[in-house]
Amino acid sequence: MKKTIFPLLLLAALAASVPALAADPIKVTLQNHKFTPSEIHVKANTPSVIALTNKDATAEEFDSTALKVEKVVAGNSSGNVRIRALAPGRYPFMGEYHADTAKGVVVAE
Repeated sequence: MKKTIFPLLLLAALAASVPALAADPIKVTLQNHKFTPSEIHVKANTPSVIALTNKDATAEEFDSTALKVEKVVAGNSSGNVRIRALAPGRYPFMGEYHADTAKGVVVAE
């Protein structure tokens, strides 16, 4: 019986230490140096992933001090931006290379 319980306890401990992610990545497109959608809603206190597709010919950096994340996505390419579990609130982000037009906010609710 002890041989059966130990592996189950080990699996339970491992499962508890891995953060849960939202079921589906949130799809965001960057085109003409603008994010669409520019307001992204996520579940509070749950990590999530933004699947960013850059349709511009040049690279852009998804950047946010509030989210504590920076991710460069090459032109005509895609990349995932992992967002930590957030307390309820609004978290601004921008495209570092085109900060005047590439702006948005993540809303945790």
